[in-house]
Amino acid sequence: MVLTVGLLLSLFNGAVGIGVSVRVPFTHSNLTLAGSVGKKDKAVASLPGYTAGRLGGNQNLVNNSTTLTIGPAEGTGLLVLGRQPGAPVFDLHLETR
Repeated sequence: MVLTVGLLLSLFNGAVGIGVSVRVPFTHSNLTLAGSVGKKDKAVASLPGYTAGRLGGNQNLVNNSTTLTIGPAEGTGLLVLGRQPGAPVFDLHLETR
């Protein structure tokens, strides 16, 4: 995915991010699954706003982050279970940059 789509998007100076977040019942925590692919500078910025600073972080109960960089392209994947300020009860996020 990063090799084909990421390199193609980096040629056009773009990135695509997608994410889903759901509130865990009876808690203040969310379960978030998000990913992005595109130019290195824009891939992380195209993730949902409430995941800022959580890529590679350890401030949640579960944080599984992956990144793959090939030349000018980068792909990210993020699974977070824990308190995420600013995360809505349910969110489907799609962003292009």
